[in-house]
Amino acid sequence: MVVFGSFISLSGLLVLLLRDAPLGGLSPAVVGWVMIPLGLVFAGLGVLRNRRKRAQGVPSAVGNPIQRAKALPRLWKTWRSGRYPELQRSQVLMWAVALVYLVSPIDVLPEFLPVIGVTDDAGVLVWLLSSLSVASGSYLRWEKDHRDTGRGIEAP
Repeated sequence: MVVFGSFISLSGLLVLLLRDAPLGGLSPAVVGWVMIPLGLVFAGLGVLRNRRKRAQGVPSAVGNPIQRAKALPRLWKTWRSGRYPELQRSQVLMWAVALVYLVSPIDVLPEFLPVIGVTDDAGVLVWLLSSLSVASGSYLRWEKDHRDTGRGIEAP
């Protein structure tokens, strides 16, 4: 959420600095000045959420984005075999719905609407990627905790 908010604020700043033509009938100044504080609110909420999680002692996920992406096939295989119970079936269903929504020609906000037409797709994509990243990071932590590295086998 911090990254998403920062991206929105930066996009608003770029609109203010580089855009002269109207965006969807709105002046670039209006669009930019709305996007900057909106992004800052999202970033602030993300910071608060991260602090609350740390205070509650929620274990953080491990791995960088490349390691997390590489872990997704293992996560899927382990979940399908029934050995990884921490991933809920409802979460996998939500990922499938998000993928169908992204490739579907039917949208909540039609694509022909300038600027806002792609925001629903962007929001779903950001949620999907962040959800997959969190799940694969948690899987990496689970995998690390359930392996006996000395013998190269899973712990009982």
